[in-house]
Formats: sequence, structure tokens, C-alpha cells
Amino acid sequence: MQSHERAVMRVLAGEKLERPPIWMMRQAGRYLPEYRAVRAQAPNFLDFCYNTDLATEVTLQPIRRYGFDAAILFSDIFVVPDALGYPVNFEEGRGPVLEPLSIEQVEKLDQARTMEHLEPVIATVKRLRAELPTETTLLGFCGAPWTVACYSVAGHTTQDQVAARIGSYKDPALLTAFIDQLVEASITYLVAQLDGGADALQIFDTWAGVLDDIGFEQWSVGPTRKIVEGVKAQRPSAKIIGFPKASAARLKRYVEATGVDAVGLDWTVPAEVAQEIQKIVPVQGNMDPMRLVAGGRALETGIDHALDVLGNGPHIFNLGHGVVPQTPPEHVAEMVKRVKGL
Repeated sequence: MQSHERAVMRVLAGEKLERPPIWMMRQAGRYLPEYRAVRAQAPNFLDFCYNTDLATEVTLQPIRRYGFDAAILFSDIFVVPDALGYPVNFEEGRGPVLEPLSIEQVEKLDQARTMEHLEPVIATVKRLRAELPTETTLLGFCGAPWTVACYSVAGHTTQDQVAARIGSYKDPALLTAFIDQLVEASITYLVAQLDGGADALQIFDTWAGVLDDIGFEQWSVGPTRKIVEGVKAQRPSAKIIGFPKASAARLKRYVEATGVDAVGLDWTVPAEVAQEIQKIVPVQGNMDPMRLVAGGRALETGIDHALDVLGNGPHIFNLGHGVVPQTPPEHVAEMVKRVKGL
């Protein structure tokens, strides 16, 4: 089967389907008991991401269980700075912890080591394409440079990324130097994912919404546009989904300025905004993940609302952000059945 015949790829090409294809951000994760069993085999999270056997297995688990229309590579946004030589660690209960950003750290970054370091991830992509059902789209991804950089300025996440925002005002040259490195490495990484068998790509900009208008243009739109242009310069047919979370009022600008082929909608995007964006590019989203936790009537209402609001154009059903660990697996099964009309 050619990639353009897969349901998600048909939507990314602008086609409206009778029933939208469905997948979930973070669909391979802690809400699944089979994931937790595999995760226990690799205490270090980055080692887990670089283990082709384990990463392949957990990527396939939700496809086997639910029959999602897309599988997204199991990895992490921080493999890119790690590949460049930026010190990255994961602490239990705290998440990513990076060395605070400095010019000394930036000057040590080495583009030449990127692909050798990320070869296990690309091996996972190749394995996945060989083992996935032919009808299943394989999605690769990277973190948007701003979102990756947010954790680097302070060395960890802060409330509303205050440290990163202050850093962007006080020393924009330092942030620019780091983001330029991330852009270059991300282009290399994404092209390699496509060559390894990924059908399409997603760029996650989880912290785009904390920026003011000037910062949004400088740190979210600008770097994302460079990545999109860089990937398409090498692979013109590439399909790229952008996901600038909490940016409803700026979505039109984001789509038009970055050149993404589709855009993910978080759960705060109003219906009228979503419908206007859908006239420009295919959309993905946007049910509140907490409805999936609650289940029952709340879940049914959320599904039906998304199908109704976005049913007149190209639409990929998804959550407005990643599925959370406390989600009952049976609620996911109920969601898939309702979206597919089973």
C-alpha cells in the first residue's frame, strides 16, 4: 500500500473522509499496563528511547490493542539536544533536567555527531514500517526548538516557562544561537525519519502559547518555518503537522507563516476558529484529554462535538494534547469505537 492510500495520509492530502482517522498523542504510554511492563526493563528513560527493540514494542502496543490509524514513533523531544552533546537527564517524578543554557554549552554542540547518535531511533523507524499493518500511517516527530529550549534555559521546566521568557528578553543572542543549532539538527533528524519509513511528521511546540506576539513570531513561527523549509527542500513531498499548543488566536498566522501541511488543535480552540483554519489546511484534534479520563456521557459528548464541528472538512481525530497516565484503557476503546461508528 502506498503511503497516500493510508487514511491519515489521505486527510493530510486534503481529503474529507466519511469517518476521520484516529490516533492519540502519547498513545504509547503509562496508561497501558503492557507499556509499564516494558518500561520497567530500562530504568534510564533515554536508554529506553534508544533501545530499538523496546521502542518498537511500545509503539506497536496501542496499534495492536486499539487499531489506531497512525502509530507515532516512541522517542522523546530531548534526543535532539542529547545527540548534539547537550547534557540531558531524566529524573523520576521530575522529568527532563538539562544543564542550564550558556554560551559555553552552545559552543560545544556538534552537528557531526547527530545522526550517529540517533541511529538507534532511525533503526526503530525502519523496524516499525516493516512491522506495522500496511494501512497504518507511521508518524515521526521532533520538538519545536522553542519548546526544547524552554527546559534548557533554567535546566528544568518552570511555571509558564518564566525562566525561558526572561532569558529570551535578556539574552536573545544566546537563545538564537542555541535554537539555530536545534533547527539544523531537527532538519537532519526529520529527513532521516522520512527516509527510514515515516509517512509524515509532527512538530510539537507545547510551550508556544506562553509567548507574547513578538516572541511567538521570533521563537515559535520563525524556527518552525526554517524546519519545514529545510525538510521540504530535501524531501518536497513531505507532509508536516504543526502543533502550537494554546495558540488559538494565532493559528491562522502560524499556519500561513510556517508552511505546515496540517495543524493540531488543543482543546481550547473555539469551534469557529477550528472551522476557519480547516478551510486552509487539514486539522487534527481536539477533544479535552480529561473527557477521556472521565468516560461516560462526558466522553460521548466530547467525541460527538468534535465530529460535528470538524466533520465538514479534512479532519484527523485526536486529543487536544497527550493522553494522561490515569486514563482507563477501556475508555480509549470506547472512544475508538464511537469515532469509527462501530
